[in-house]
Amino acid sequence: MFESHLFARCTAHHAVLYWDKPATAGARAEYTVYLNNEPVGTADRTHYTLQDLEPQTEYRVDVVFDKQIVGACMLRTGVEKNRINATEAPYWAKGDGITRNTAALQRAIDACGPGDAVYLPAGTYLTGALRLHSDMELYLDEGAVLQGTAQVVDYQPRIPSRFEGIERRCYSSLLNLGKMDHEDGYNCVNVVIRGKGTIASGGKALADAIIADEREHLKEYLAQHTELVESCDDEDTIPGRVRPRLINMSNCQNIWISGLTLRDSASWNVHMIYSDNIVTDHCTFRSEGVHNGDGWNPDSSTRCTLFGSEFFTGDDSVSVKSGKNPEGNVIARPSAHIRVFDCHSRFGYGISIGSEMSGGVENVQVWDCDLTNSFSGIEIKATAKRGGYVRGVTVRDCKAPRVMIHTVPYNDDGESAGVLPVLEHFTFEGLTLTGRALNNKREWKDVSPVELAGFEGANRALRDVNFDGLTITAKASRLPLQYCSEVTLRGVTCLPRRE
Repeated sequence: MFESHLFARCTAHHAVLYWDKPATAGARAEYTVYLNNEPVGTADRTHYTLQDLEPQTEYRVDVVFDKQIVGACMLRTGVEKNRINATEAPYWAKGDGITRNTAALQRAIDACGPGDAVYLPAGTYLTGALRLHSDMELYLDEGAVLQGTAQVVDYQPRIPSRFEGIERRCYSSLLNLGKMDHEDGYNCVNVVIRGKGTIASGGKALADAIIADEREHLKEYLAQHTELVESCDDEDTIPGRVRPRLINMSNCQNIWISGLTLRDSASWNVHMIYSDNIVTDHCTFRSEGVHNGDGWNPDSSTRCTLFGSEFFTGDDSVSVKSGKNPEGNVIARPSAHIRVFDCHSRFGYGISIGSEMSGGVENVQVWDCDLTNSFSGIEIKATAKRGGYVRGVTVRDCKAPRVMIHTVPYNDDGESAGVLPVLEHFTFEGLTLTGRALNNKREWKDVSPVELAGFEGANRALRDVNFDGLTITAKASRLPLQYCSEVTLRGVTCLPRRE
């Protein structure tokens, strides 16, 4: 029986198609898309957008590569949704960049049913935290900016959340979906957040205000736990853990975020916790200058897909997580079946797994990404305390400064899990590694294109790492390997860079 690897997300008039990359497809593969058995276009990446479709209509779609069907599906477009214009009666939101619209926007969101879409026309809509619900859509038109304030009070109350791998109460994010409970199922489903506009928060100003407020609140605790404070990265680490995200999804399923600019969170931009089937496409992430300004973070979540997006981030573009020792080991909810493809890092750290991976990470697929302008490139990291595992990671046809699978000394506070992490089964095919990393000061730094470092004295060292068809253009092609086994390098080409 033929197993389809073609997926679609539909509105009334368009469909975004995406598919798994065939094993035989190289970096310059070309795909033909058929609609009702007629060719309608070609793609050199594993996604394609169909336009001008009829509402509530079934279409057959096939994608062909090298005369073979990559995937086939029957898709049905959605209904023509009723537009709830938040600037009109009875809501009267004002896009003047001055009026605080939290109450007006929340009323429009609360009124949105399965056949509706909350609509924001061009304008800047100042707001505090908003709470979305199941079976709704939020649409931002071109020129619309949903702008979070930089005032701490606008992100209250604190809600159950997770940051840097530990469950804690954090300030509400700008957009909040679901209620976090690692023992519960999905309590927020079928939400669409899309358009051509921007969702932004208070950025560094909000982050600094929250850290200062929390440091004062924790003054006595911090004074009594100087050893803990000294074990952290810096004095902002502990008070900074209550910062909100831009979009927070907890116990969510079937969420689609598409076409938007997502920027200036006080910490991570898009964070999904204990969630499933989260699709993000054709978005631009911007968080330069924000500490921990990650772009897209699946956290103990499954079937999360990201593609066609650009990153200008203050930290990792993508970071896959699953909890911190020992809590993450006990909860034991892995991140699994993660897909990232056709993404571009313009500034930031690149794609990482960890360092919080105590609940396990498995089956991560990355292809057709350009991470040349990043600092870390492709990084898998853990500390000896973590426990857990990372296994089954495949990266194909990407450009990056380097590949690192290694131990790290930072973010190492907390009780040990009692067992070392397991790092195994990694495949890297068709990569170009430049050995040239871009740091936060926008300075280029020569680095080793490959770094593998497991755990000293481990019963299970880092193992089963395969490089095939590797092109290295580094100034100096050093490949430091330590505490690892079953490492294979096949078809390696070294083309030293000349200044």
